[in-house]
Amino acid sequence: NKQLLPIYDKPLIYYPLSILMLAKIKEILIIVNKGQLNQYKKLIPNGKNLGLKISFKEQDRPRGLPDAFILGEQFIKKSNVAMILGDNFFYGQNLSKMLINCSKIKSGAKIILHKVQNPEKFGVAKVNYKNNKILKIVEKPKKFISSDAITGLYFFDQNVVKYAKKLKPSKRGELEIIDLLKEYKKKGKLQSESIGRGGAWLDTGSISDYYKTSAFVQAVENRQGLKIACLEEISLLNGWIGKKEILNQISFYGNCEYSVYLKKLLKNK
Repeated sequence: NKQLLPIYDKPLIYYPLSILMLAKIKEILIIVNKGQLNQYKKLIPNGKNLGLKISFKEQDRPRGLPDAFILGEQFIKKSNVAMILGDNFFYGQNLSKMLINCSKIKSGAKIILHKVQNPEKFGVAKVNYKNNKILKIVEKPKKFISSDAITGLYFFDQNVVKYAKKLKPSKRGELEIIDLLKEYKKKGKLQSESIGRGGAWLDTGSISDYYKTSAFVQAVENRQGLKIACLEEISLLNGWIGKKEILNQISFYGNCEYSVYLKKLLKNK
């Protein structure tokens, strides 16, 4: 599974998990393809050593992104919910502040935008920047309407399950996230936040993008001496775990550079 392959020094799934943790989200449902559950559980047994409550759900076949909310109905219950795609990478100086703000959404939905050179390859949004409301959203537009691409990170209120259940499959036989966003837009409840020029959003969907992301992480980590998406460090800073859990994780990872970094965290605490 792609999400279990390494991006430089840690599994790809650590990067989207870190984004949820930076948003102070502790209860996480990971939806996996049929037959891959045990692979994930070996890497992330239950989240206890990370200060998280992690559960899993199998999807027997691809039904589109909104199907995640239908599958996760009992997990979501009457709460607001965030969804992040397992192959998305985010990086930025003020990212944590923006994520925490988005997670406090009380009504409606919020999408995260990032400017791209080739908007025709993405779902894009035209925005009224005075109030951050969405004027128009188009999937892979043939004519230019905006360079603001819709990233794979979404925040929804508790109505998302109800709206997802009303969707009809597209021509390719799947429920589409654009159609779900349009439901919120029709009600005037779709807003956006943008990742600024100092931030980065990378989609590891292709082999080329996968290696570019790995090279980006390597360059930043080697320059700064700090790790991107170190889940234990985020939990430690959030006050969710202590020395005992860090030591358990060092034992789990064994003798590697990642463990050396965790040992430094304990020394500097």
